[in-house]
Amino acid sequence: MLIVSYNIQYGLGRDGQYDLARIAGEIGDADIICLQEVERFWQRSGTVDQAQTLADLLGRYHWVFGNNLDMDASTVDASGRVNNRRRQFGTMILSRWPIVSSRNFPLPKYGTLTQHSIQQGLLETVIDTGTDVVRVYSVHLSHLCAQTRLPQVEAMMDIFARAPLEGGAWCGGHPDPSAGWTEGALPPMPEQMILMGDLNFLPDSAEYNRMIGPKTPHFGRLLRLHGLVDAWVAAGHEEHDGVTHPEAPGRIDHCMLSPQLASRVSRCWIDSENSGSDHYPLWVEISA
Repeated sequence: MLIVSYNIQYGLGRDGQYDLARIAGEIGDADIICLQEVERFWQRSGTVDQAQTLADLLGRYHWVFGNNLDMDASTVDASGRVNNRRRQFGTMILSRWPIVSSRNFPLPKYGTLTQHSIQQGLLETVIDTGTDVVRVYSVHLSHLCAQTRLPQVEAMMDIFARAPLEGGAWCGGHPDPSAGWTEGALPPMPEQMILMGDLNFLPDSAEYNRMIGPKTPHFGRLLRLHGLVDAWVAAGHEEHDGVTHPEAPGRIDHCMLSPQLASRVSRCWIDSENSGSDHYPLWVEISA
C-alpha cells in the first residue's frame, strides 16, 4: 500500500502558476492520496471545482471531499434563476479501493481579531483494501501557533479513540428490514488507522508529544501501547531529520498510524523535487 499526503496550496506551484494536472502527475502512483488545501469555486484559482477536476484527472480513484470553509458563491441569471454554488476549502481523500464510509469533523477554531483564522476539519474515511479495512484521515491544522493547534489535537485524539466504540456509519438492526435503513453490508469501523496531513508542528513540539508520547532524557520517546507512531521514525529515520516545506526548519507534514500498521512501514520519504505546491509530498509504503 502506497500512500501520499500533499498540501497542494490550491494548485499554486512554486512557479506562481495554477496547474492541477501537474499536481495529479506528482501523486498518481499512490494507492491512497490525502490532500489538503483543495478548493472549489474560488476566483483566485479560476473558479473551478478543484475536487472534481483532480478526480477527473486521476480517473481511477474513489474519492471524498471534506469542506471546512463553506460560503456562498452563487450566481443569478437574468431571469432570476439562482445557480446555487458554494465556495469551499478543505481536504480530500482518494483511494484505489472503495471508501466504505466517510465523516468530516470541524475542529476547534480560534476567533482572532486581526490575524487570519480559518475553520479546519478532520476528514475520516474507512477504506477496504481487500486485505485490510483501515481508517484513513486527512487533516490540516492551524498555522497560527501551538495554542491554537493543541485544542485541535485534543479533539482529534478524542475522535480517534471514540470511533471504534461508536461503530460504523450505521450499526445494529432495524425493526423493519424492508424500510431500507440496513441496505448493504454493515459498515465497519476498524481499530487500525492512518492520519496524514499538514499538521503545522515540528517533532520537538507539545503537539507532537501529545500525539505520539512524551520524550524522556534517559528512555527516549514513550510510545503508547494503543497510541500513534510516526511513520517517518518507523521507517528508520531520526525524528529531527527531514523537511517538508522549504521555509520550515523540519517536518510539519506527517503520517501517524496505529502500531500494527507502523510495524509494516517499509519506506517513508519526502519528494523535494516536486514543483506543484509550496509543500513537499510525504510518501509512505506499507507492506502487506
